[in-house]
Amino acid sequence: MSVLIQGGTVVNADSTFRADVLCEDGLITAVGEGLKAPTGATIVDAGGQYVMPGGIDPHTHMQLPFMGTVTTEDFYSGTAAGLAGGTTMIIDFAIPNPQQNVMEAYQQWREWAEKSVADYSLHVAITWWDDSVHADMGTLVREHGVNSFKHFMAYKGAIMADDEILVNSFSRALELGAIPTVHAENGELVFRLQKELYEKGMTGPEAHPLSRPPEVEGEAANRAIRIAEVLKVPVYIVHNSCKQSLEAITRARNEGQRVFGEVLAGHLLVDDSVYRHKDFDTAAAHVMSPPFRSKEHQQALWHGLQSGNLQTTATDHCCFCADQKAMGKDDFRLIPNGTAGVENRLEVLWDQGVNTGRLTMNEFVKVTSANTAQIFNIYPRKGSVSAGADADIVVWDPAATKTISAKTHQQKVDYNIFEGMTVTGCASHTISRGKLVFADGQLNVERGAGRYVDRPAFAPFYDALQKQTKLAEPVPVQR
Repeated sequence: MSVLIQGGTVVNADSTFRADVLCEDGLITAVGEGLKAPTGATIVDAGGQYVMPGGIDPHTHMQLPFMGTVTTEDFYSGTAAGLAGGTTMIIDFAIPNPQQNVMEAYQQWREWAEKSVADYSLHVAITWWDDSVHADMGTLVREHGVNSFKHFMAYKGAIMADDEILVNSFSRALELGAIPTVHAENGELVFRLQKELYEKGMTGPEAHPLSRPPEVEGEAANRAIRIAEVLKVPVYIVHNSCKQSLEAITRARNEGQRVFGEVLAGHLLVDDSVYRHKDFDTAAAHVMSPPFRSKEHQQALWHGLQSGNLQTTATDHCCFCADQKAMGKDDFRLIPNGTAGVENRLEVLWDQGVNTGRLTMNEFVKVTSANTAQIFNIYPRKGSVSAGADADIVVWDPAATKTISAKTHQQKVDYNIFEGMTVTGCASHTISRGKLVFADGQLNVERGAGRYVDRPAFAPFYDALQKQTKLAEPVPVQR
């Protein structure tokens, strides 16, 4: 199977140039001018368009059991929606319940993900600690290509990781050449504020952002970063939504610490006024954690992206429909947390980033694919239009326009946080593993065509780090 993309302008993170791109047997085999199409090849006319690495969304939750229900989007529908918007790979999360065997949870997610139509990988959450978790982390890194472990500092009484777990897991990650990632919210403070607001009679979605103010996020981000500093392990902070967490990241990076920050497309473009909407369904549809913030935080996050202190963009794609959100009709604490976005991330970031001058085209590629590939050690296999890379490519029409709506999107959810937004710049064609899977607004996907992507450990770099610290051994658990 061959695909020849002709007449376009290749845009990578580090360069822009006119070239044809030949894809054969799932790989990019040639990039250059005047390439000849093999017999039977599919020809894609990219004249006047840009040829870029397919997007990589480093933060999704497909088929996630959470808060008493399960997300409506599974790995089949979710990866298909991503392809329609130019995203050719996701990194999802295997999340063990407290005391659940970590390998058991990982294997369950691998089974669920077999239906994916595009490539995927898995972060694995550490939600509890004992010697078996220590051992399973080693197995995951050495035998299953996992090089990142997630820690939820929120959700007290469920999957929250306390400081003891953070110290043990961060230390083990350093040993293994893996990177800890962190959902930074102070779970104790959130629990207290939720209780106080509910007891005062604030039961609707408007209480949600009040229970998770920016200070709660900033404190947790700084704590995770300082724990990582002591242990001398790099750390990745997911879905930064506010100035306080960005300031913690920026300060640490200025001090020479290896800290990476992610921002969601939604946090860049949607503000907290949505929680005060008079219609419960509309307000509840936007309940996610951390919540959407005021416009001053959005401006700061854009500056973080422009300055390079935030390196990646994601969606935290986690879909719950209106009937599921209604579980919290009388108690905001019971509204399942999550919103969608895997289909629209590239569109809204191009429109509000490149078209406004906030980002160059090359920076757009950095924050939507290349930086993620580098941070999670799959570059240049992913995140690059170059010979030898996987043939995951989006052909981008900068003149195409569309109005985003739940009525027309591919995502399996009954609302869209970008509803009514008209964007200029969209995917005209998407190539996944060398196959043309999206063209002229139509998907042509195959169930199970996606493959699991191994992400190797960072052993050489981490070997040097371990020589600098005496705290690589796990701290004994006190019972």
